[in-house]
Amino acid sequence: MSNSASFADKWKSFWEKASPVFKKIGNIFSQTGFWIWRLRKVLMAIPVVYAAVRLAIDNMNRLPENVGLNLQETGEFALMVTRNYAVFGPLGVTIFCLILMFCSRKPLFPWVVSIFTLVLPVLIWLTNVYPA
Repeated sequence: MSNSASFADKWKSFWEKASPVFKKIGNIFSQTGFWIWRLRKVLMAIPVVYAAVRLAIDNMNRLPENVGLNLQETGEFALMVTRNYAVFGPLGVTIFCLILMFCSRKPLFPWVVSIFTLVLPVLIWLTNVYPA
C-alpha cells in the first residue's frame, strides 16, 4: 500500500492531462454556440421556407383550376380565384413574414407569425375539398 498514490494525487495527475482536452471541447462548444447565435435567423428560416414550398407544390397538384375563398353560410364561395393566386398568395405572405424577420432585431415574433401563415395553404385546400 505504500507504493500506491492517494486519490488526491491520482486526481491531480488526471486533471493535468485532461484539462487541455476539456478546454478544447469547451472552446468548440463556445464557437458552435457563437455561430448558431449569429446565424439564428437563417437557421430559423430554413424549415419555414421548406414547409412553405412543400405546401405550395402540394396545393398546386391538389387544388382545382378555380379555387373558392371565403366560404359563405349557403355553401358558396364569395370569391373565386385561379389556382396560381391560391398557391402563390400564402407563399408570398410567408415570404413577407420571413423578410420582416430578417429585418427585425428580435426575430422570434415574426418567425412565429410566419409559422402560423403555413396554415393558410392547408385551410384553402380543406375548404375547397370539403365544402360545407
